Amino acid sequence: MIRRCGLLLMTWLLLSSLSACSTKLPLPTAAPLLQGVELPLQLHLRYQAAELQRDAIVVIQREASALRFSLFDALGVPLARQILKDGGWHADGLLPPNPQARQWFAGLLFGLTTDEHLLQQYPNARLAVQQRSLANGWQVLYSEPRHWQIIFSPQQTVSVEQMEWQP
Repeated sequence: MIRRCGLLLMTWLLLSSLSACSTKLPLPTAAPLLQGVELPLQLHLRYQAAELQRDAIVVIQREASALRFSLFDALGVPLARQILKDGGWHADGLLPPNPQARQWFAGLLFGLTTDEHLLQQYPNARLAVQQRSLANGWQVLYSEPRHWQIIFSPQQTVSVEQMEWQP
């Protein structure tokens, strides 16, 4: 049973990685503002991987004119580190590329952009009450001020909860 779940998880991650590589991720048209967001920011992610529900932590920090995104598993093991700088993602450290994490980071950035700056940063975004979406099918649904959900596809949904910053 454990072996089967591990195989399913590896297959899902591989397919997700391949699909994430094949598409250009939506990014803000200008330097990401994240107005109204106090950085550093710590977010708890809950996602479905095969038949298992997984948890992860993302930390977003400002680095001069860039944003640093770090993804950790539930035990605190680093899974990905990326810096968004000059309109693109750049590796930070020696971790292997993680296209799935980049997709999540781009989705978090879209979800954290304020309503006032949304159309300036994402011209093709659509805004409605308690939700927003992009032409590529991504949706963000806000249920509470510190809790929301990113729907990348019907098979890939990530729940996001803002945590209290604890250095």
